[in-house]
Amino acid sequence: MKPKHWFVFILLGAIWSSSFMWIKIAVHEIGPMTLVAFRVLFGLLFGVAVILIQRTQLLRSLKEWSPLLILGITNVAIPFFLISWGEQSIDSAVAAILDATVPLFTILIAHYLLHDDKMTVSKVLGLLLGFAGVVILMSKDIGGSAGSIWGQLAVVLACAFYAGSSVYARKTTENTPGILRSAGPLVSATAVMWLATFLVESPVEIPQLGITWIALLFLGILGSGVAFIMVYYLIHEIGPTRTSMVTYLFPLGGVILGVAFLGEKLSWQVLVGGVLVILSLAVANMQPQKQERNMEEQVATDSRTASGL
Repeated sequence: MKPKHWFVFILLGAIWSSSFMWIKIAVHEIGPMTLVAFRVLFGLLFGVAVILIQRTQLLRSLKEWSPLLILGITNVAIPFFLISWGEQSIDSAVAAILDATVPLFTILIAHYLLHDDKMTVSKVLGLLLGFAGVVILMSKDIGGSAGSIWGQLAVVLACAFYAGSSVYARKTTENTPGILRSAGPLVSATAVMWLATFLVESPVEIPQLGITWIALLFLGILGSGVAFIMVYYLIHEIGPTRTSMVTYLFPLGGVILGVAFLGEKLSWQVLVGGVLVILSLAVANMQPQKQERNMEEQVATDSRTASGL
């Protein structure tokens, strides 16, 4: 990856790894559907503001809008709800660790559906190293009690939706302007989540605590609006498999937040697991110079359309 890709990759990891903490804060006061409804609404409002400022031309046909609206369900509404629901019964750090399973789903899906994102020795080794690091981290933090098993499974299911959606986005949104890749899915996600909230969690809970509003604004503007611009940019620049490996930064982010703000102690599991996670990123991105040039040529068209950053 080029330096600009690493910059976006690390910034995205920082934003999303802290999102689990903000979700945990918000679900203390409001239900998971209400949380996601506010989150996607704030993300959509941010996207609309950027579109107006940039004077981005909107898509004209339903055929162009269809992939974005589908992604709003599969890549936003469903996984956002599953993670928020899961965090009612599991710690935010556990959710962040489990989210690192996204690349395991992505590498399999991309291998069969994309011609330019096949499994390689370096990718497989990197994924195995990263997963080993995640398992070591999990050995300390996941107790596997019956009360939390459904929450854990919900987060893993969300990861499967993220993986499939990233491959689908690579195949269907390459000619879509960057900001529309971000804001477009939030249109259907907002409509679906507010309808579901009124049906399931009525009367809608309006947050009373300032910290809850801060959490919702962070999750909406940074965790959704800005983050999805970065996600779709990376998907078309470096492929969905490599993009999905941003989730390997989530456990490290959770540990850093825990040590810095919650007074948690570092353990050997955290240290060893963290080293393996970082090493996995380096290994997975090792490839011959010729292969690197070929990949860059294949995504050249995507790069010209990714104008959202």
